[in-house]
Amino acid sequence: MTEIILHLSSGQGPKECEWVVAELAKALCREGNAAGLACEPIEPIDGPVATALLRLSGEGAEAFATSCIGTIRWIGTSPFRPLHKRRNWFVGVQPVRTGKQSPDLHDEDIRYETFRASGPGGQHVNKTDSAVRATHLPTGLVASSQDQRSQFANKKIARLKLAMLLDDRRRAEKAGGKRALWDQNRELERGNAVRTYESERFRRR
Repeated sequence: MTEIILHLSSGQGPKECEWVVAELAKALCREGNAAGLACEPIEPIDGPVATALLRLSGEGAEAFATSCIGTIRWIGTSPFRPLHKRRNWFVGVQPVRTGKQSPDLHDEDIRYETFRASGPGGQHVNKTDSAVRATHLPTGLVASSQDQRSQFANKKIARLKLAMLLDDRRRAEKAGGKRALWDQNRELERGNAVRTYESERFRRR
């Protein structure tokens, strides 16, 4: 069965864009599930988030993912600044390369450490060191996961996040260094939206 990971990002956008990331993740999961796909966030999404990862699987997952990749626009009044005149907010959606698809990520270059998860999760996280921190030794990049119940699942997600960070780093270096993230956000706003949603109910136009 095909499994695809989508990375939703607010770029360097304001709080509103982070809110759109969270609401868009919910909207895409509703649409995917309605289309007969398995679609869920890899980690819990509680409130606005700068990034989110969605796992898609099932027949038609590739076509659905392709229809989401690019810039997505939300039209509506800021939920945080009601008097703000801006009505268009943008986020980016890109596929995450996993496993052998990420040429810069080798198992021998990753150091894994376990630690006790904190926060919600019931008795399980309080009794076991199930959380995992992954460090990419050549670059010093660090990613962690603690929301899954098993150490194996958290290790898989931490590695996935490292692949994503390496892709971001590669794009930033290609784009010219420190200004790359800001440039990426401007590209989001200039790009032609592949999807447009409106209102707080996230209706698709």
